[in-house]
Amino acid sequence: MKEDFLKYQAQTTPFPLAMEVKKAKGSYIYDTYGKKYLDFVAGVSACSLGHRHPAVVRAIKKQLRSYLHVMVYGEYVQKPAVELTKLIAQLLPKPLSKTYLTNSGTEAIEGSLKLARRVTGRSEIISAHQAYHGNTMGSLSVMGYEERKQAFRPLVPDIRFIQFNKEEDLEFITEKTAGVILETIQGGAGFILPKNNFLNKVKQRCEEVGALLILDEIQPGIGRTGKMFGFENYDVIPDIVVTGKGLGGGLPVGAFSAAAQHMDLLQENPMLGHITTFGGNPVIAASCLATLKTILKEKLMQKALAKEQLFRKHLVHPKIKEVRGVGLMLAIILETPEQAIDLVMKSQDAGLILFFLLFEKRAVRITPPLTISNKEIKKGCDIILKILG
Repeated sequence: MKEDFLKYQAQTTPFPLAMEVKKAKGSYIYDTYGKKYLDFVAGVSACSLGHRHPAVVRAIKKQLRSYLHVMVYGEYVQKPAVELTKLIAQLLPKPLSKTYLTNSGTEAIEGSLKLARRVTGRSEIISAHQAYHGNTMGSLSVMGYEERKQAFRPLVPDIRFIQFNKEEDLEFITEKTAGVILETIQGGAGFILPKNNFLNKVKQRCEEVGALLILDEIQPGIGRTGKMFGFENYDVIPDIVVTGKGLGGGLPVGAFSAAAQHMDLLQENPMLGHITTFGGNPVIAASCLATLKTILKEKLMQKALAKEQLFRKHLVHPKIKEVRGVGLMLAIILETPEQAIDLVMKSQDAGLILFFLLFEKRAVRITPPLTISNKEIKKGCDIILKILG
């Protein structure tokens, strides 16, 4: 199977990890040789409830008995999508009352950029250096990492960049700016938290000049930081919020939410201002709805903060320079990139799944399922410490 994987399936790097997966359940993935691996990555923050959570599987099976895809997005009333968007509205602060469901986080980013331009009638978008928002052309254009962009230029024009957490750069947000797009917590850059009320100051500047603040919650959203949405930790309300990854319960999804008067502009001038065939797919919407309800019912947001402290208690070693992040969005910062590579590779051999971050080469990702147990946390940390020596 590995030979066919390399021969027929397009790859993203010359050296994929290439584990042959047989099954996955809870906090574990099992390979075709019967070996099990404790999962500290959760599909890169996507499997909020771990693998094949019973509530998610039940919701999917129930929907499968009724209908799958029936019509292009937005034309038919489909109960799972309606209930999902209603619950999202209840969880978001006012006035963020309407949600557009998409197939992926990067598509939701595309929709949010279009909406900012449609609302303001302006074209300029401001992003942050070392930002990551996806890989479609619009999302790539607001990526703040030239090495990954240069091969695909020319990209979308009228994009400018500021430094995350640099208050002096807010002067670049002007009456020409349609929107400022930021990750609530910078992911690829190394899990960089906003400091000194930075997000509030950006929002204030946006209000002064009539621009919109778009917050990318694709990683920090859906309970991972101890709140349903990461921006709730920073007392700021964006004009547009983008979610994905952990919302799907293991299925592909994205969403962007905004005030009704803004979102309704996508209906006309032109009609079909944003359109998707499979967005709001009923099976995926059912999975999302079960995921959100389970997070709330089992109080997983509050537990994420306690589990963060358990990680911090155990991950103490001379080679660990820092543990960044909040809740269950954490990154170990080691001394060198070589140490990070060594830790990820040897951990997999030892039965623990870790992974890298995009831009900070000294970092090792720890984004386990929100359902991970304290015992599993200690087990994984013991493996890490043993490898570090």
